[in-house]
Amino acid sequence: MTDSNLHTLPKMAAMSFKLVTIVLTTTLFAGSIGFTVNARTCQNTCPAPVLQFTPGQRIKVQVLNRTENRVEVEKVAGTQPLSVSPGQQIEFERDSSTTPNLSVVFWDITSLAIKSSLSKPNPNTLRIELKSERNYPPGDRSVYIRNDGRVDVF
Repeated sequence: MTDSNLHTLPKMAAMSFKLVTIVLTTTLFAGSIGFTVNARTCQNTCPAPVLQFTPGQRIKVQVLNRTENRVEVEKVAGTQPLSVSPGQQIEFERDSSTTPNLSVVFWDITSLAIKSSLSKPNPNTLRIELKSERNYPPGDRSVYIRNDGRVDVF
């Protein structure tokens, strides 16, 4: 070691000591003013898991009307609009070989907003429950099953 290096060691040690002192003081000060960090799981506020099907899988789609009014439901490029009464359920299938994507469009005949709830009661069934939602304008309008198996609500 050279003489010039020996003179810089005390300066570096003093700077390190000052840095440690600053970090400790800041940590203690932040703790004393009530700064806390809580790590939690999302238990009750977790987002719903993404619904997905195997690409190319044959899927049965159930649409259940839980609104107070008639709802029109249309399988785009597959059916004319079907009128579904309150409490009524309709079903149709997505044929994996001829329909890679599937869109289901729905609307309340009185133009009220609709909220859709999706579920997968078994591995090859998509259930769409339609509910009236006065505080949710404009509401949900369609469900789209992509050719990669993901399900989207628009």
